[in-house]
Amino acid sequence: MPSYPLSVAVVCMSNMNRSMEAHRILRRKGFRVQVVYDFSTTYEEMRKDLARRDRERYNNNGILHILGRNERIKPRPERFQECRDRFDVIFTCEESVYDRVVEELWVREQETCQPVHVINVDMDDNAEDATLGAFIICELCERLQQADDLEDSLVEVLLAAERKTGKSFLHTVCFY
Repeated sequence: MPSYPLSVAVVCMSNMNRSMEAHRILRRKGFRVQVVYDFSTTYEEMRKDLARRDRERYNNNGILHILGRNERIKPRPERFQECRDRFDVIFTCEESVYDRVVEELWVREQETCQPVHVINVDMDDNAEDATLGAFIICELCERLQQADDLEDSLVEVLLAAERKTGKSFLHTVCFY
């Protein structure tokens, strides 16, 4: 089992729903997680502006709830390309974002040759799928945290999750 908490990033296209739901659940479970992908407008400013424009409409479609959740997690969206933090695992929420993250990591200058595992947990961008996907990501993190060796255990953990969920996961190892 790693002697340090697993360092995790979760990336989605808009940094609004899927990655933020995963962030919320992982943070509750004690994982050190960042959600990244400047969006200079804060979630609070977005929420207040939409409430001023048409509170009933944005309440009914769930946007004000999502923005309220997001502002309790962090002030504003972040952009993965601007993040230079190191992670053990980076989860993406759709294949096109996975491709962008892998491409970004490959073009960065390698400094430490520290491996980072990029895993795609594909999910639709709606509240229900975001929650289900967040629980899958959380379970993967818990299993990886319990593993004696992340590198040796990762493929086995992913295969077990694929059997359990019926989903397949893209996985690539990149280096910092």
